[in-house]
Amino acid sequence: MQKNYEYDAVVVGSGPNGLACAIQLQRSGLSVLLIEGSEQIGGGMRSKEFFPGYLSDVCSAIHPMAAGSPFFSQLPLADYGLEYINPPVLAAHPFDNGTSTSLKSSLYETANGLGVDKGNYLDLMQPIVENWPKLAEDILGPFKIPKELIASLQFGLSAMKSAKWLSNRFKTEEAKALFGGMAAHSFLPLDQLSTAAVGLVLMANGHLKGWPLPKGGSQAIANALLSYFESLGGKVQMGWMVRSYGEIPPAKAVIFDTGPKQLIEIAGDHLPSIYKKRLQKFRYGPGVFKIDWALSEPVPFTASDCRKAGTVHLGGTFDEIAATEKATFNGKIAENPFVLLAQQSLFDADRVPKGKQVLWGYCHVPNGSTVDMTNAVEQQIERFAPGFRDTIIDRHIINTAQFEAYNPNYIGGDINGGVLDLAQLYSRPILSVSPYRTPAGGIYICSASTPPGGGVHGMCGFHAANAVLKDIK
Repeated sequence: MQKNYEYDAVVVGSGPNGLACAIQLQRSGLSVLLIEGSEQIGGGMRSKEFFPGYLSDVCSAIHPMAAGSPFFSQLPLADYGLEYINPPVLAAHPFDNGTSTSLKSSLYETANGLGVDKGNYLDLMQPIVENWPKLAEDILGPFKIPKELIASLQFGLSAMKSAKWLSNRFKTEEAKALFGGMAAHSFLPLDQLSTAAVGLVLMANGHLKGWPLPKGGSQAIANALLSYFESLGGKVQMGWMVRSYGEIPPAKAVIFDTGPKQLIEIAGDHLPSIYKKRLQKFRYGPGVFKIDWALSEPVPFTASDCRKAGTVHLGGTFDEIAATEKATFNGKIAENPFVLLAQQSLFDADRVPKGKQVLWGYCHVPNGSTVDMTNAVEQQIERFAPGFRDTIIDRHIINTAQFEAYNPNYIGGDINGGVLDLAQLYSRPILSVSPYRTPAGGIYICSASTPPGGGVHGMCGFHAANAVLKDIK
């Protein structure tokens, strides 16, 4: 007997992957309903006024992976209001002597700034930059035999190494630290295998697409994606926090932009017990402690490049960063944490009152930690920008518990969708030929807890949608 379906597909959750999945399904001819628990779509792409007149990004802020996403790049998002701004310095890394090193859009300009490591940087990055456009879709997806086998193997020879090992290609502390700050986005100890991959991908995307900020806040990416989805005929319902599978309208496929824990809570009765046990073994990584500041003026960095950078990495030398990241991963509080800052209003003045600034920043902390890191973070900023505290008008703090309350996918404050180490790089949420499918027919998962993991790129949702299309079209 033919079952009556209200929709071809229902997507639960409107983060970058839920939106990507919904768009790919809708533009492939399916009827799609997108459900969002919050009154505001976007997941990690939300913006908010924590202080009247100052627009802050709640989670994601700078978007090299969104600008370089093989899927998002296919979409006419500029027609739906999305405008990217690239700062003159993509990411700066200051040192105690008042100097800095930096990532710039130009591969050669970046290399020239590394002195005796110019050739080492070019030898490492030039092949990756040249090959990345044809590698990106394979690398940013489930494990499979790549289309560009030789180029992929060449990339893998560097990417699968630890950041610590790969940093030894450089002679100077400046070049090592620049790479270490990039690799620290992995949330892993930098002596673990595969941590080099994160640094290499972020730097390559910087040289190809920049490290842009969306004009008007990260919410602009979500709004453009939603507008495009609706223009295709897609339906959305916000303010509906799905608690049980029975609430969801009948559909041929239901795709969850949630973590394994939420998948079990909502659809556990429909999942085989063995699969649920494997999901329960999924490991979450460190969390984040985030601060947004309203400032009376720009951050008074000593190094000039930091005053022109969209992103600033504060952590000193490679060894300092490696020590704090290892301590955090092992459940300890770092006294001098690695701090990531974003200075969006330097380049997007409409976010703030005239003459003022808003600053975005966070450090990594042990999963679930509620230790107040405000003083430690601000000390790190003062270390490279004496007088910073004198510019503070107000601050807003989000600890790991508050992040999880804001977005239930952020278990213990883990914004990365789970540990992204070698053991869980492709086996997310479990080791499977098709990680987006569950054993229960018609139920799928498309969140950052599937390959390729965290980041605003939509590739988890894109690949999940393609799995659905193979099954029901």
